[in-house]
Amino acid sequence: MFNFKVAGALSVSAMLILSACATGPKVARVESEAVTDVSGRWNDTDSRLVAEEMLKDALKSQWLENAAKEKGKAPTVIVGTVVNRSTEHISVQTFIKDLERELINSGKVDFVAGKGEREEIREERFDQAVNASDETQKGPGKEVGADFMLKGVLNSILDEAGGTKVIFYQIDLEMYDMVNNKKVWIGQKKIKKVVERKRFSF
Repeated sequence: MFNFKVAGALSVSAMLILSACATGPKVARVESEAVTDVSGRWNDTDSRLVAEEMLKDALKSQWLENAAKEKGKAPTVIVGTVVNRSTEHISVQTFIKDLERELINSGKVDFVAGKGEREEIREERFDQAVNASDETQKGPGKEVGADFMLKGVLNSILDEAGGTKVIFYQIDLEMYDMVNNKKVWIGQKKIKKVVERKRFSF
């Protein structure tokens, strides 16, 4: 009888373990702007908050007021390259889109399509010249040239020992005058994250 009880208990335990192992990943949908730090690496929250903070500084700086006075209207801006020189694989396109959104939604500058987007639009314009009616086709030579270009670099330093990891990010953005290559604004944002990894204990 004793052996049957032990065997039964072992069977139940095995079933519970197998049941736990067979359970799939737990997935929860959260708001897209919720802070979700999992690994400590650069994430969507960093991209959004850095873009918001740095462009808030850029759009209240003197270069914008000077340019608006000189041109008599809001200057036109384009986002150039943002180079990832960090130790991580980071999708800079997400960061560039966050920068573009902040610039457009500010209403303080005009904004034109970037290099990659322009190629597709020009192809469509060429197609219209062949296939669209004269009344609706959009001809060449009417694009708006940018007055300023925003470029940037993202760097990181990783320091790690034992179960602790420190990640330091530095994001540098610069605004260039397209006429003379002058830098009219420089912004810098630094982020330091400390990640403690818990060790399993039984």
